[in-house]
Amino acid sequence: MHNSQPAQTGQRVSFQHIDTRIATHHWWRDAVIYQVYVRSFLDSTGDGVGDLAGVRAGLPYLKKLGVDGIWLSPFYPSPQADHGYDVADYCDVDPLFGDLAEFDRLVAAARRLGVKVLLDIVPNHCSSEHPWFQEALASAPGSAARARFHFADGRGADGAEPPNNWHAMFGGPAWSRVSEADGRPGQWYLHMFTPEQPDWNWRDAEVGAYFDRALRFWLDRGVDGFRIDVAAGLFKHPELPDSPDPEADARTRDSVNPLAWNQPEVHDVWRRWRAVCEEYTAHDGRERLLVGEVSVPTAREHALYVRPDELHQAFFFDLLSASWDADAFRKVITEAMQDIAGTGSTVTWVLNNHDQVRTVTRYGEPAVEGSGLGAARARAAALLLLALPGAAYIYQGEELGLPEVVDLPDDVLTDPIFRRTGSRARIRDGCRVPLPWSGQASPFGFTSGVDGTKPWLPQPEYFAEYATDRALADTRSFWHLYRDGLHLRATLPQLGEGTLRWLDAQPGVLAFARGDGLVCAVNFGTAPAPAPVPGIPLLSSGPCRAGELPGSTAAWWIGDDTDS
Repeated sequence: MHNSQPAQTGQRVSFQHIDTRIATHHWWRDAVIYQVYVRSFLDSTGDGVGDLAGVRAGLPYLKKLGVDGIWLSPFYPSPQADHGYDVADYCDVDPLFGDLAEFDRLVAAARRLGVKVLLDIVPNHCSSEHPWFQEALASAPGSAARARFHFADGRGADGAEPPNNWHAMFGGPAWSRVSEADGRPGQWYLHMFTPEQPDWNWRDAEVGAYFDRALRFWLDRGVDGFRIDVAAGLFKHPELPDSPDPEADARTRDSVNPLAWNQPEVHDVWRRWRAVCEEYTAHDGRERLLVGEVSVPTAREHALYVRPDELHQAFFFDLLSASWDADAFRKVITEAMQDIAGTGSTVTWVLNNHDQVRTVTRYGEPAVEGSGLGAARARAAALLLLALPGAAYIYQGEELGLPEVVDLPDDVLTDPIFRRTGSRARIRDGCRVPLPWSGQASPFGFTSGVDGTKPWLPQPEYFAEYATDRALADTRSFWHLYRDGLHLRATLPQLGEGTLRWLDAQPGVLAFARGDGLVCAVNFGTAPAPAPVPGIPLLSSGPCRAGELPGSTAAWWIGDDTDS
């Protein structure tokens, strides 16, 4: 429900105050960015795969939703072993998605609408078909070509064992052996994901210079910044020693091995990239953004990546991974505000992305095609996300309330995790199914389906309930909740960048104030609880009566009783 009347005044409330140093406002500090998974957004050619022209066609929809910018998943030339995160050429467009001329049209269209464009860049690894890696394979051990990657002699008799015991995040050893020019088994190369994704060696100066050129190539074409894949990676321990827990990355599907991730030298790269962005900003006044995929053990370590001369933003994944519990959410928000925002940066909040189970399903007990408890919690989490100080990223389809597609048959799965392990645990295809746009049957307007071509992943029949045309027509839909929240966030001075103050609330209820008089509260329980502010909410994730906050519901109020 949406009521433009202010909340009634009533009893005074007490606060715990978390303050942050507020720098001069920059667009990225409280921006809301929409993640476009290009191959699943909208297909303009009828081949069953989304493309850049489809993104361009969808820009008015995203502008209407109210986001500030888009982040495009990789569209570079690639053999698609990991859906584009295996890059063969960092300065071109794969014909599957279009060409450079279409990319330029997309950027121009986005600029006309006032929508920022961020690219996904992958500096930790490339494709095994990248020309430099092919050159390395054809070169001798110890060559300059091999120095750009991590080639090493094996251990044991005839070097038949990998150089160390590390395992790849997607399963199996992190090393593959090559055949030398004479046909004999030779050295091994490191790949922390799949054998088709060899890791770059950032200790080699040519690698850094190569990526400087790639950044400038896209900045010269008008992009507004970059999302950096595996931003805590790049550097490995120089001695590549054995790990005390070699399967930790594969077990957790996370960057856990401290010998392979979060090495101190990585910060020099981000200072270098920040300087490149500042150079372009100084030239034309347009700020370019660097946002990192940073997975590190603590908020304090996370904060090191967003120091004033490094990344502008780094995704704070702790909110995504927190259990649905008021105390858990309060803990991670508090730590982020103290350790990250306390540096003068802003927190970059996220509830989902292309690697995670969709929010509706993740919060369900169990989720049944997006209905019931999971949907109510996901709606509440959306309002919480948009009320927090800092920036926010929304994964495509979250604004439709899409559930995870959990019943894809084995023969259509494309995730390399499944191909390497044979296990469906934590595979990512279910959150990557193409979006439904219209109609009652697949392909739901995603593709024209010329000559019977189907979407690259099959859409379930129940996607009809979530189609965009239906969502726009239903004022009770997820889409309208996101649209209303984004509109208020853009117009209310209390939201966006600023401070957060905790309010006293009932057990199971998380409540805080933003600025002068805006309160957000979330009831993590299932039973109604007293609202922290009397009166009808300005916006709520479900029906709310004055003075009461139903279970699994979030609401915003405007009132005069929130002074500390």
